[in-house]
Amino acid sequence: MSEVETPERTVTVLLADDQELVRAGFTMILQVEPDIRIVGEARDGAEAVARVAELQPDVVLMDVQMPGTDGLEATRQVTAAGGDTNVVILTTFDDDEYLFEALRSGASGFLLKNCPPEDLVSAIRLAASGHSLLAPEVTQRVIARSTSRGERDVPGIDDLTDRERDVLVALAQGLSNAEIAERLFVSGATVKSHVSRILTKVGARDRVQAVIAAYESGLMD
Repeated sequence: MSEVETPERTVTVLLADDQELVRAGFTMILQVEPDIRIVGEARDGAEAVARVAELQPDVVLMDVQMPGTDGLEATRQVTAAGGDTNVVILTTFDDDEYLFEALRSGASGFLLKNCPPEDLVSAIRLAASGHSLLAPEVTQRVIARSTSRGERDVPGIDDLTDRERDVLVALAQGLSNAEIAERLFVSGATVKSHVSRILTKVGARDRVQAVIAAYESGLMD
């Protein structure tokens, strides 16, 4: 996982999980980070949606299987509301259907609960900065599934300039903006501008969806 600079501002986090022990564990991990502050907890998806509307956190750590409204439906509602809150799915269920449904729901990331604590912290900072991430094993499954489905027409791919294609390929290879800038001998601001145009052209909500588009279009072949 790429290194991410610690943001200057404090990142606010909402924990959504029906198990109190899990929420306590996340709290122990996150409360030692000076730039991360837990502003609330939710025990199910409906409560998570309500708490997001109330607290407007930067990031929600969202469990999948919760009583009543599950985490996937809650994610759909949070992202559909159009606020600045980003959702990172955290689950014990290493299941493709959960993964792809989470991505379709608008989640900014997907991690398994057994991930190292440093990956969890990095995921929160990435999501708060408007970036997206998938656990490495998850990325491999996205690639495998996209490949098995074969190439398909992805609107906007043909409209990308050669340099935008270079940037998208680098994104799909897991490079950060700083690493892309170094590879292409451009500034970080230029890379950020390219990424923004790529997202607009391919109709992607975030970097994760842009990466999926890259593989599904055959650009990575």
